[in-house]
Amino acid sequence: MRDGKTACPWPRPGNCAPDATGPSRRRVRDGLPRREALFVLCIAALTAGLWFAPTGFEERLPVDAVQVKARVLAVDDAHVRQYGIVREGEQRVTAEPLSGPFAGRPIVADNLLLGKLEFDKVFAPGDTALLVLSLRNGEIVSAVAQDHWRLTLQGALLGLFALALAVYAGWTGVKAVLSFVFAALLLWKVLVPLFLRGFDPLLTALGVLALLMAGIVFLVGGLSRRSLAAYLGSLGGVAVTCLLSLATARGFALPGAVMPFAETLLYTGYAHLNLGRMFLAAICLGASGAIMDVAMDVAASQCEVAAHHPGIGGWPLCLSGLRVGRVVVGTMATTLLLAYCGGGLALLMVVMAQGVPLINAATMPHVAAEIANTLVGSFGLVTAAPLTAVAGGMLLRRGPGRRDDAP
Repeated sequence: MRDGKTACPWPRPGNCAPDATGPSRRRVRDGLPRREALFVLCIAALTAGLWFAPTGFEERLPVDAVQVKARVLAVDDAHVRQYGIVREGEQRVTAEPLSGPFAGRPIVADNLLLGKLEFDKVFAPGDTALLVLSLRNGEIVSAVAQDHWRLTLQGALLGLFALALAVYAGWTGVKAVLSFVFAALLLWKVLVPLFLRGFDPLLTALGVLALLMAGIVFLVGGLSRRSLAAYLGSLGGVAVTCLLSLATARGFALPGAVMPFAETLLYTGYAHLNLGRMFLAAICLGASGAIMDVAMDVAASQCEVAAHHPGIGGWPLCLSGLRVGRVVVGTMATTLLLAYCGGGLALLMVVMAQGVPLINAATMPHVAAEIANTLVGSFGLVTAAPLTAVAGGMLLRRGPGRRDDAP
């Protein structure tokens, strides 16, 4: 319509339907970008604050130890013993730091081999290593070849990933990169330290996930009713996952030590931690990403339907979301299965190679843990879709003068 009575059904920065004129058009063109820009700046400031914020565990590092990037010049395997495919002993590594006060100075570092392939690393001339130097009065007392230097490749991949997102999705891609960094820092600087300090893992995970999902959903989707519907659906799905994990915890009878490195955590002075609650929190955390995907897919589809049919009511819009949710949930449930199977592929191969019957394998703690992750998380997906459809039906139904970004 061109009579000036129907508002823009789908607001975009600098873009509106031909009938949106006057103050309404200026509000769509000017108000929304400023509001979103302010929100992005707030998340960016919070991300920067998290980057520089201490975790409280930095004092555990030796004050007289420095870490340097070094190039391996030579190795000495005289004290390395080979037992089949396993190596034990000590490899002597001669390396040259590439920066810092010891740059260009050959240093002999120790590389202790424990006989465990998943932890041991073997260096060769030409490799790049991370050296940890212990100093006394500014001089090197000892040096350890900690591991291979991987930060250069990791940084290059992260930069390429950010560039690809920005090129493909533009401003939305930039916000997606910001949400990625924000989520990573929130988990490292907030969730993990709170767990170590003894806070209830399940309640802590729910609180952090509520903040994390708000940052991701509203950054990527914008400050709109669509994002609000997706956020409400995500919260509902995570809440169902949490409740179901609590309800099935006794039946699965899984010790929290089934998580990788959980036993090591106990031996490093944290025997007071509740590993069982941590395992339940890990289930919620692992399913939250897929739950957000489902919720945003459903909400975005409803928003498109409402944009092309401005007069659609709440109930038809809800039905449209339910139809889309059925298809999305079907594939996302398989996504969880593939993700957890990929992480436990070696375990599945060991079980198969030893001829363990399927009924025995399904009751093994590590296999049962992956089954619990998949099934309980899938319930969250199934719940998030209809919850988002209902929320979207109420929030996104159109009427005269109703806009998606309206408060």
